[in-house]
Amino acid sequence: MLRLLLLQVLVSCLWLGHSEVVKSFETSCPQFFFRETPPNEGLEPQNPAWICQRYKNQYYFATLYDRQMRIPVYSAYIYQPGPGKRPKAWLVEPQLIGPTYPKTMEKEWTLLNRYNVSLEKISQSQAILHDYKNLTGLNRGHLNPNGHHDDYSSRMATFTLTNIVPQDEKLNGGAWNNYEQQTMIRRTQGCKTTYVVVGAVPGNNYIAKGRVNKPSYLWSAACCVVDNNYIKAWAVIAENDKNQVQLLTLGELEDTLTELYGRGQVSLFDSDCPRD
Repeated sequence: MLRLLLLQVLVSCLWLGHSEVVKSFETSCPQFFFRETPPNEGLEPQNPAWICQRYKNQYYFATLYDRQMRIPVYSAYIYQPGPGKRPKAWLVEPQLIGPTYPKTMEKEWTLLNRYNVSLEKISQSQAILHDYKNLTGLNRGHLNPNGHHDDYSSRMATFTLTNIVPQDEKLNGGAWNNYEQQTMIRRTQGCKTTYVVVGAVPGNNYIAKGRVNKPSYLWSAACCVVDNNYIKAWAVIAENDKNQVQLLTLGELEDTLTELYGRGQVSLFDSDCPRD
């Protein structure tokens, strides 16, 4: 009996060690950050979840998620744009329910019907599809956009609600889309590898009867490695009720986020990424 109990504990520990909701990005999916250095604790919410976003048994990007606000704090990825179809299905994160659930993102239907999880249980620490129904002036805004990935699986992985915020629909389809699809192409000319972190500053308004926060700002920062001797960076920020995007230096964005979050000096990349 004791041996069986010890075996169960060991299996449980092994499962937790390989789970998708992890203890730190540095030890679990550091490859999505420049010099394997995630943003510092200046962005961390009160109830965070570190998610190595896994789809079909492969990691595609990393998300720091706010369980209380039910929106991502940021998503970090490597910019690899390419042609491809836009996925239609939406996924959720089973391990925000608990560590015994699948370690790969799943459809709500799968959790409801194959794992007998109630919708209420799924919704306790993350947004669900119903939260984004019947919105006025807002839509589902990707932090990590599917268009910045070059195959169907990596695009599909971005269609998890843990990578989504309520975004002003004019901004999402206008100035923000222009930045994602046009400015990024221009700015990344000559880059061997471009590391991107896209985030959302919590606001004072909510959707879904107070369940999901509507961010006050969206922001994005990129660190581009041209060669061993040259690294460049840029950043943008946008108010989430105006169709305007402001181009900044990395240092200017970090200082702005330091004021907006009020949790100490924000650092988004390793110090070798230029701030001016």
